[in-house]
Amino acid sequence: MTSAGPVPPAPIRSARRRPHPLDAIAVALAVVGAGCVATGLLPRPDAAATLVRVLPLLLFLGTVVILAELTAAAGVFDVLATRLAVAARGSWPALFALCVGFAAVTTIVLNLDTTAVLLTPVMLTLAVTLRTAVAPLAVTTVWLANTASLLLPVSNLTNLLAADRIGLDPLGYAGLLWLPQLAVLAVTTALLWHCWWRPERPPGNRFPAPAPHRPADPVLYRTALAGCLLFVGVILVGAPVGLGSAVAAGLLVLGFAIRSPATLRPALVPWRLLLFVTGLFLVVQTIGRHGLNDLVAGLVGQDGGVLGALRAGGTGALLANLVNNLPAYLAGEAVLPTGDRQRLLALLIGTNVGPLALPWASLATLLWLERCRAARVRVPLARFLVTSAAVAVLGTLAAVGALLLTG
Repeated sequence: MTSAGPVPPAPIRSARRRPHPLDAIAVALAVVGAGCVATGLLPRPDAAATLVRVLPLLLFLGTVVILAELTAAAGVFDVLATRLAVAARGSWPALFALCVGFAAVTTIVLNLDTTAVLLTPVMLTLAVTLRTAVAPLAVTTVWLANTASLLLPVSNLTNLLAADRIGLDPLGYAGLLWLPQLAVLAVTTALLWHCWWRPERPPGNRFPAPAPHRPADPVLYRTALAGCLLFVGVILVGAPVGLGSAVAAGLLVLGFAIRSPATLRPALVPWRLLLFVTGLFLVVQTIGRHGLNDLVAGLVGQDGGVLGALRAGGTGALLANLVNNLPAYLAGEAVLPTGDRQRLLALLIGTNVGPLALPWASLATLLWLERCRAARVRVPLARFLVTSAAVAVLGTLAAVGALLLTG
């Protein structure tokens, strides 16, 4: 582990107020997307249809980020992380298993960007508190943010698009992806332990157990827990995920308005992500009309069965590492027949699990890197890139193979 010293990460509030390098990218994408429509490169009826499709995603994305931010401000993540360390009873392997489970569940239920943005500083602070190596906990968050994002539609924006395309509710969607999700989690867990946790283990595989963390406001803490449980309940009953995240976020906003109104600030609204996603949809659709769709069609091919699924998954992973995972999925979706469910899900696997080989392949990875820099923590780059590429390749192959087994 190479580090500038174990320095606790900056508080979430101050980190959100600093200008972010992705601000310029988000604004530029939105401007370029609007320019594509204004110049006629993207016909207005096509742009309008795209925006209608994007609006439910934007509602979900905006409200789930607010839900996650206020949940973190209420101390829920800090309490849970500390309880994990206490539950491990000083055992490094037990802490590993609990951290993997915590990061996976956070990604599955609240989405991958929540894990990257909010769980990363919690894990880094936990490492400092325990006086252990920081790199294993840091890599755990970014790997699980990407590879644990298959099981539910809410776990990733690409999942919402795929679920809408094939017409499945959350439970039906999970019924198709549970085995691929288990397969890629097995690959991720094995490589995490052998490449990061085992080499950095403390003497005797033991660490000093921390004191329990107590939230500053127990009422807000319980309100945040109730909001998260409400959100999960809405998902399980099959209601629109945007509605569930909006209601849960509204509950927390009400609680903070009563107990801590100063916490409610305009910066809670993730305008950067909203602009980024909207502009990205318009730009990718425009590029698709002018040649990208033909290129992707050639990569995906016309084959069905095992070869077709492998080509779709490989194309998704390759494009994600070249241009980012969301436009990679959109480009692949545009050239696949509507009823080709297996290849569409294989493409989805490639764009979810594959974007780890290069740092810009996933927005979650970029956000994770920014959090690590803010905490003045440096993960060895060459080791990270090599091991992440191994996760991308092996995880994609394992998940596509599991998809083929499910039929």
